[in-house]
Amino acid sequence: MLKIACYGVRPNEVTTFEENNKYNYDLTLYEELLTHDNIETAKGHDAVLLRANCVADRKNLEIMKDYGIDLVFTRTVGFNHIDLDAAKDLGQKVARVPGYSPNAIAELAVTMAMTLLRNVQYTADRTSRADFRVTPQMFSREIRNCTVGIIGTGRIGLVEAQMYKAMGARVLGYDVFQSDAAKEVVEFVEQDELLAQSDIVSMHVPHIPGENDEMINKDFLSKMCNDAILVNTARAEIQDTEAIVEALKNDELYGYATDVIPNEGDVFFKSFDSVDDIPVDSVRELTKLYPKAIITPHVGSNTDEAVKNMVEYSFDNFNDVLETGTSDNLLF
Repeated sequence: MLKIACYGVRPNEVTTFEENNKYNYDLTLYEELLTHDNIETAKGHDAVLLRANCVADRKNLEIMKDYGIDLVFTRTVGFNHIDLDAAKDLGQKVARVPGYSPNAIAELAVTMAMTLLRNVQYTADRTSRADFRVTPQMFSREIRNCTVGIIGTGRIGLVEAQMYKAMGARVLGYDVFQSDAAKEVVEFVEQDELLAQSDIVSMHVPHIPGENDEMINKDFLSKMCNDAILVNTARAEIQDTEAIVEALKNDELYGYATDVIPNEGDVFFKSFDSVDDIPVDSVRELTKLYPKAIITPHVGSNTDEAVKNMVEYSFDNFNDVLETGTSDNLLF
């Protein structure tokens, strides 16, 4: 029986792991992410199943190899937490999941944008302090009178576009690949035109090192409307967080929401005594801009359906490799 060490398993996910263990693997579920400090917990296992922000660098991979672990799988689409070159050198197999519920990320992106558009955080913060007066900032636009720009109209971007379309918004799209399905929902335009016309800009592009690093930069932001809302539930590597902070401070953005930040491992899944204790400068400054800026700790995929998809794909990946020696989701 394959013995798998599963890292980053939140308490609410335990039942999903147990109920979908159709191959009867011997599972050890760790709530903690894999780090240099707890790598010894992998000892005695045949495989590991990771999630984002787990540390699978050369050092940890070499230790796992010494433990006899040749299957280093992740239940995420992204895999930048795994040193693929090191895994190749060590003869370890690496697999990911091809995708999961696009609704999970799309729903969060829409919720964040609508929260900023309707000034919900600002208003609820005041009423939570027993201040029920209506202020000018509580005045808002209706989404049916807005234009939404989706940059990246793949599975997630398309679902988000459909949601906005159903609410009556005009939806623009920009993507180097314009699928027939997306063409039925969005009006494709050039990126600069999208930025100039959109009340809400939502990002759904992958990070391609060397190609779109910090694509959301000062120039990008200068092309947006000053009363626009920016949402990034994709990757932190595609944004210059300091430029976003500056735009918010200068009222060049109405609001910003994100589920991703730079140096996530230093901030996310930790608790600090105060905002001033946040160790990443740009994140600390962004946090201070609440409620104009909203940050969630990479919870876009933290839904019932998305977690179920991740677990099912991962267990199938293990079974495919055990039965056939390969899997469609191996990375090399």
